[in-house]
Formats: sequence, C-alpha cells, structure tokens
Amino acid sequence: MRDFADIYAQAAARKGGETALEALIAEHQSKTQAELAAIPDDRWLAQMSRCVFQAGFNWTVIANKWPGFETAFHAFDPRLNAAMSDEDLDGHLKNAGIVRNAQKILSVRDNARFLLDLAAEHGSAAAFFAAWPDDDFAGLLEVMKQRASRLSGETAARLFRFMGKPSFITTRDVTAALIGAGVVSGPPKGKKDLAAVQAAFNAWGQQSGRDLTVMSRVLAMSAGPEGYQPRRDGMV
Repeated sequence: MRDFADIYAQAAARKGGETALEALIAEHQSKTQAELAAIPDDRWLAQMSRCVFQAGFNWTVIANKWPGFETAFHAFDPRLNAAMSDEDLDGHLKNAGIVRNAQKILSVRDNARFLLDLAAEHGSAAAFFAAWPDDDFAGLLEVMKQRASRLSGETAARLFRFMGKPSFITTRDVTAALIGAGVVSGPPKGKKDLAAVQAAFNAWGQQSGRDLTVMSRVLAMSAGPEGYQPRRDGMV
C-alpha cells in the first residue's frame, strides 16, 4: 500500500504545490467532537432529509425549495415529524413547495424516529454521532444502513461530511486513488471492502496526523485530472 506522503505529493503536484493544496484543504474544516455534540437534533434531521432528497436529484432544485421543506416539516423537529400521520403524508404529497416523493417524505418520519431512539439511548442523537470513533467510520456507515432510512453508502457519508464529522467518501476519484494505492481492486462493495478502506485510512492517519476528511480530499485531488478543482462543498 502506498504511503500517504506519496499520495499527498502527487496531489500537491497536480494542484500547483503544497501551498496551493493546503489552501484547498483549509476550505473545508471538520468540527470538534464538542462542536458536533452541540448541534441540535433538528439540524441533524434537516441534513439527513436534505441528503435523502438530493440523492439522484438536482441539488439546485432542492436548495431552491429548501425554505419550503423547513416550513412543511416543522423546522425538522424530530418529535413532530416522528408523529407524521397518513393525513400529514397526504398534505405533503399535495405541497408544491417540496419534492413530492412519497418514499422520501416517509424517510423524514422514519429518521425522526431513529433520532429519537438515539436520544433516548445516548442523551441526544448528536452526542451519539459525535462520540463515534473516526477509526471505525465504516462501522458508523453500517449503523446508518441498518437503522436509518435511505441513508446508506455515499448518502450517509455525505451527511457526516456536511455536518462536519471527519469522513471519507468513496467518490469516483477517491476510489481511483484507493485502487491505485492497492487498497481495493474496484469500487468498494460490502463490509470487507469498507473494512479495507477503513484500515488504509487509519494507517494513513497515523502516518500523517490528518483527519478522514482531509485525507479523503487529498486522495481525490491526487487522482483527478490535471487542473482538477475540488467541489466547494467538500464532497470529494
């Protein structure tokens, strides 16, 4: 497996040097555990819902409609959304201010219930997410796959990236870098591949002292074409 220093050097060469690469890295900083734990659970539900509705859809449309989502779903209060009735669902399906996809609308209810369960178990959902160790991020993705609604794989990883929790996302370019580093032979599929990816990131973290988000972004920039610019939302 390649050392992270080699991957970093390749990314720096593609970005015009270490100073330019570090400037790109600095554009997207992770939050501390305390900062993550302080995020209200309604904001976790809001971002969970946004990631679900964005999946397979035009992100700009979702962004433009987002004030309507906040209104329709009671500012994403978990208790109010967990109690969504059939009549509430019918109302949402008639609301032109949101995207009227029944399964995704129901995921708001189901994820609200999931967050309430976490709050009962850990004091708050935010406390649970904040305390989960970065060296088992793959395990957190498995929790989301098993307990959350429509939040598996990259969709869950993007949720945590948006919220500021250190995270890797196996995008096309990150996957290319992982293949080039000898970590996997193809796009990660299943627990075995994700365990290999996690082990690689853990080793690179020990080598570099960098968090998962920084390393994921560096991998993406090492594999992208010359002149490649990472997305401003940090989703690399």
